[in-house]
Amino acid sequence: MLLKSLFPFQFELFGNQYHYHYIFETLAFIIGVRLYYFYKKGIKDPISDENRLWIMLGAMLGALIGSRVIAVLETPEVLHHLSFSVLYQSKTIVGGLLGGLFGVELIKKIIGVNIASGDIYVIPILVALIIGRIGCFSMGIDEPTYGIPTHFFTGIDLGDGILRHPIMLYEMVYLILLIFLFNGLKNKILINGDRFKLFMVLYFLFRFCVEFIKPYHSLFLNLSSIHWSALFIFIYYYKFIIRISKQILHKR
Repeated sequence: MLLKSLFPFQFELFGNQYHYHYIFETLAFIIGVRLYYFYKKGIKDPISDENRLWIMLGAMLGALIGSRVIAVLETPEVLHHLSFSVLYQSKTIVGGLLGGLFGVELIKKIIGVNIASGDIYVIPILVALIIGRIGCFSMGIDEPTYGIPTHFFTGIDLGDGILRHPIMLYEMVYLILLIFLFNGLKNKILINGDRFKLFMVLYFLFRFCVEFIKPYHSLFLNLSSIHWSALFIFIYYYKFIIRISKQILHKR
C-alpha cells in the first residue's frame, strides 16, 4: 500500500501540484540534443551542418504531428469529439518516431540529400527515451503507459490499488539493453543507416509485443494503432530485415 500513496509523484509550485513528468520530458530533450552534438564531434559527417539542421527540423515537425495522430488513434472513440485540446495533449513515442521518420525523408528529398542520416541519432534517442520513461513511471496510472493487472512478481500498484505490469520499467530495461547492443556494434562495419534501421525494427518489435499486456483499444482487426504502426515499420524495412536475418543465419 506504500507504493499506492506515492503515485503519481508530484511537486508543489505556487500552491499548485505538478507532475515530475514535465521535468523529465524537458531533460530528455536537452540531454538527447547534447548527446547528439557530443557524438557528432567524433565523426566526419558527410552531411553539412546546414542540411543537418533542416533534417532535425523535419524530424521535429514530423514527430510533433505523428505523435498526436497515432495517440489519437489509440482511442478511436475520441475522433467523434476531437478538439485542439485533445489533439495537443495526446502524444506517443511510437507516433513521434514514425512521424519523425517521414519528416526526415520528406526534408531530405526537398534538399537533395541521398545519404542515410539516422545512425548518429540512435544512442541520443535511446538515452532520451529512458529519461522520458522515468517521467512516465512517476505518473503511475495518470499516464496511459501502464499495463494490465497481473499476479507476476513484477506487478506494481501504480495508484489504483491493483498490481499491474509496469510497462515503463520493462521498456527502460529493454532500452538499456539496446544501448549495450549498439555500443557493442560501435566498431562493427555496417552499411550506413543500418544502425538506425536496426533500432527502429527492434524498438517497434518491443512495442508490438508489449502492447498485448496493455489495456489498448482496437483500431482494426483487434489491433491498436501501435500494433499497426509497428507492422508498417516492419513492411517499410522488410528488405533490411531479410538482409540482416540472412547475415545472422550465415554467421551461425
